[in-house]
Order: sequence, then C-alpha cells, then structure tokens
Amino acid sequence: MARITLATIARHTGLSKFAVSRALSGKDGVSEETRRRVQEAAASLGYLRPVAQAVSPLLRVIFHDMDLINSELHVQMQSGILGAAQQLGYRIGMRWTHLPEEIEVNARECDGLVLVGPHTREALAGVYGIGRPVVRLGWLDPLEPVDQVTGTDHEAGAAVVQFLLDLGHRTLAYVHGTPGYRGRFERLYGVREVLEREEGVAFRDMRFATDVRFTESLMALNRDGFKPTAFFCAHDGMAVTVTSELLRLGYRIPEDATVIGFGDYSSATQVSPQLTTVKVHGSEMGAASVRLLDDRIRGRGDPARAMRIQIASTLIVRDSSGPAPVTA
Repeated sequence: MARITLATIARHTGLSKFAVSRALSGKDGVSEETRRRVQEAAASLGYLRPVAQAVSPLLRVIFHDMDLINSELHVQMQSGILGAAQQLGYRIGMRWTHLPEEIEVNARECDGLVLVGPHTREALAGVYGIGRPVVRLGWLDPLEPVDQVTGTDHEAGAAVVQFLLDLGHRTLAYVHGTPGYRGRFERLYGVREVLEREEGVAFRDMRFATDVRFTESLMALNRDGFKPTAFFCAHDGMAVTVTSELLRLGYRIPEDATVIGFGDYSSATQVSPQLTTVKVHGSEMGAASVRLLDDRIRGRGDPARAMRIQIASTLIVRDSSGPAPVTA
C-alpha cells in the first residue's frame, strides 16, 4: 500500500500542500472549515503524522489602526519585530485595531503581546487583566507598571537646540503644529531644559490648528518683532511644509534660516535642501520589544519590576542647517 503523504491529501482535497500542512499542524492561515476538511481527509486516507514537534510560542502585535501620523515608524517597528521573532523562534500574529474587545481576544490567544500606539484605557485594562506579558511601544501614564520600549524624544529635543546654539542661533522656534501628541511635548521639554541655562535666547513654541497655515503663524510672530533664524519642527512632514513655505517667501535655506525635522523618514531626503533631522530607530525599538517579551516568557528578571528601555535617536546633519545669518 502506497504511503500517504501531504501531497496525497492535497490531491484528495484539491488544496495546496502548504494549506494541508498548516491545517494539520494547527497553525494560522487556514479557516476552521478547511482545517476540519483536511483532518477528515487525513483520517479517512490513513495518514500517519510524523512525530509531533513543539509549536513555537505565539506573539501578538496590535497596532492602533487610527494612528496615521506614525505609520512610517510603525512599518520600521514591524520589520524589527519580525526579525527578532525569527531569530528567537517565535511565531508572530499582527493586527491593526483600536477596538478593546478585539484587542482582548487577541491577547488571550498568545504567549506575549506588543501594543503599538495610543490604545485607550479601556483596551489596556482588559489586556492587563489577562496576565500575559505585555510590552508597550507607546506612551504610558507615570509609573504605569508595564514594560515599555521608546525612543529618546526629550533627549533629542535637548540635542537639537544645543546643536542650533552651537551654530550661533539665538532666535529659535519649535514648530509644534497641532498639539496633543505626547512625543511632541517631550521634545519641547528637552528644548526648554537647555534654554533654561542660556541667556539672550528668544524662543517661541508655534502651535496652530490644522486649518491655519504656517505662513500665517510666522507673519503674526514677525509683526510682534520675533523673527526666528532656526525652526525645529515636530516631525519631518512639518519640516517639509516649513521649508516649502520659507522658500516661497524668498528665504534661502540654510543661509537665511535653518530647518530641522524629526524622524528621518522618507520625506527628509525627498526635499531640496535635504533635511537635517533626528533619526528614530524604529526597527531597533521593535526588536527590543521582542527581546523583552522573550525575557518575560522565559522567566528572566523580576516579574514585579516594570522595565523601561530607550533606543537613543541620532542627529543626522544634512543641507537644511547652517550657521546663524550675520546681521548688520
């Protein structure tokens, strides 16, 4: 009698060997109906399964699906998560949702969970109550007892303003744009920390609604006698806008004004002059979250002590920054 193989079952059911293999091994990627159909075919054909191998532990990654501002950063995080999971022997299931009930269901079906973005208190409470190891790639409440991996926003703000001071700039603007994003405030706090030690520096935090153009805000500052020579922007998209508007107004960059972004995303090198910016290492942050979950799952470290891991950002100097203009 011929040996029954996966290929035999595939021919019998009209499915691919890949689908048959996943159905018999209990892995994701096939429907319950397909799994039942394959199992029944295997039993009727007398398929003898090979010695069962241990199923790799499953990590779930939940991205907040309404956080469009950080979409490019999330792609980088995803890459780092997948690389570290493969290296450490984990399966990965990724979801994009903000619904608390969906997040809780996914948390119950995994060995560890990475939450990316600004999830609600309701969603977090449901997840924390399950007792699975959780790592947040997002902002926490003060002393919240959960593991977290972040960048260095506060530190980056301090580094950028020190860089500008070293270039001789003494009239600075932080182009905050629409308020409400925690990372933007953290960078602002870093800027202020350095400026508190400096004398003779004029500074403004430019905040404006989405229906107000940067140029309108700048003209209002100019009428009050404030004419910045350097603009630190809350993100690269904002820096592209500021660069475009300043060029339209007749500024030369960097001769008349320096513009610095944040993120080092694709737009930073798609504008002329290319942006000086702060590189956020999203891939490394994603990988660190998996390594931290691995420690928790394998019982390394004190489970009663929440961890905070920061991946240091990098200042990338390009053509949009230069010395402060010499005034007559």
